Amino acid sequence: MSGSYYIGVDVGTASVRAALVTRDGELKMTAEEPISIWEPLSDHYVQSSTEIWEKCCLVVKRVTQGVERSRVRAIGFDATCSLVVLDQNFQPVPVNHDGDDQRNVVMWMDHRAAEQAARITATDHAVLRRVGGVMSPEMQPPKLLWLKENLRDSCWKEAAHFLDLPDFLSWKATGSLTRSLCTLVCKWTYCPPQGWDDSFWTAVGLEDLLENDHSKIGSVTCPPGTPVGQGLTQEAADNLGLQPGTAVGASLIDAHAGGLGVIGADVKGLHLPCEDQPITSRMAVICGTSSCHMAISKEPLFVPGVWGPYLSAMVPDLWLNEGGQSATGRLIDHMVKGHAAYGQLQEQAKQSGENIFSYLNNHLTSLTTMDLCAVDRLGSNLHLWPDFHGNRSPLADPAMKGMLGTRHILEAMKGAGHDVTTLFLCGGLSKNPLFVQVHANATGLPQVLPAQTEAVLVGAAILGACASKDYSTVQEAMEKMAKVGKVIQPDHELQSFYDKKYQVFLTLCDHQREYRALMNDS
Repeated sequence: MSGSYYIGVDVGTASVRAALVTRDGELKMTAEEPISIWEPLSDHYVQSSTEIWEKCCLVVKRVTQGVERSRVRAIGFDATCSLVVLDQNFQPVPVNHDGDDQRNVVMWMDHRAAEQAARITATDHAVLRRVGGVMSPEMQPPKLLWLKENLRDSCWKEAAHFLDLPDFLSWKATGSLTRSLCTLVCKWTYCPPQGWDDSFWTAVGLEDLLENDHSKIGSVTCPPGTPVGQGLTQEAADNLGLQPGTAVGASLIDAHAGGLGVIGADVKGLHLPCEDQPITSRMAVICGTSSCHMAISKEPLFVPGVWGPYLSAMVPDLWLNEGGQSATGRLIDHMVKGHAAYGQLQEQAKQSGENIFSYLNNHLTSLTTMDLCAVDRLGSNLHLWPDFHGNRSPLADPAMKGMLGTRHILEAMKGAGHDVTTLFLCGGLSKNPLFVQVHANATGLPQVLPAQTEAVLVGAAILGACASKDYSTVQEAMEKMAKVGKVIQPDHELQSFYDKKYQVFLTLCDHQREYRALMNDS
């Protein structure tokens, strides 16, 4: 077993990545390829499932180059919770008016269905209780309704299979249409052990999805990490450069894979609050284009404006609540690149030999030496409501146009019964030391960073490790394969400052709602 490997494949918003991972969670090789994003209309974001699979095959071949195929025990996939549409012959179906059938993926961040989401929320159906009471346009039911209402002939009538992108990858690898509980529970309103609530689909005008035992949206499910089908088909094995029959673990949404890659790490001897507490005292924060805040519990907890509780959606047999910010990394990019001085910044960063964000962080630090203050205090008189792409949680308001956003979500979860004492961060933004330190200061909680900077890929590999039966449970695999790197402690001298900042933050929220009500008052 010492020479065995697992492959983790992560399909993010703009790229596909793969890693060759050892039994103890060490990344031996990684590879990355960009994927295309098209924006045919405002708030419409689409991709190609054909291109995505081709890039998956390319990166897997690169990380296994020179490795005996027999040493690769299993593969696990994660991906964004985008919607893939295929016809009865499993060929792509176009999801926009332009009719390009290769553009058959409605991306997670596509908000075209905001009006449909609002109508679904207005039904006040019982299943909405498990999504914080509000249907998000980032979930699949409103996107499906939009396709039915706007592309009835070119898409809806042609479609025979609607799959979450993670499940599409499992199908391409194995030929099995078994869906992961992660995707169906988190994004489609599936609720184990009862399954689909047919009255919901009828209430929202999608009763045709009930036909043929829900064949278009899936009728067979399994927990993440469960072996799918008979492993890799001959065709998939040839495409990936692996052996047929190689085990494939039931997939995860990308943020949930990040959760697996960090939240179960062994913290003995680190003197963290969670060291002598159950895993339910930990929250995973996956910080990338958007941010996801994952908290788990032994019993179901209902948090207003926060998704869940979802059973076995990330860690089997535990309930998941998922908060999040629709724009974090993307928001920072927008603010920096849209600034009038961006060209000057690029030039100065190039001259310094640093990337633009390291240069900006160092510039902020230099400003503090003049005033002898913490970087945080530079924002004492600068207050900004950060939700440029709507508030995912805890307000669950897509019309509210994300540091303190994390505290907002955390407070909502604590108010509902979660007892979170430590945050475990991963994702691209967790590599920015200022971003992490401000999170620690704003929340007052220690931040744990993974030893492997690519924790999402470790999480995907954990799925494979479980599918291969080399580990008996996801919990065991997490403890052995997830590793702690740094621990960032909060600066408690800033507690009063952030308490005040948080009160301003909440006031900004109230004011924005007042302004909107005033302008909408006819």
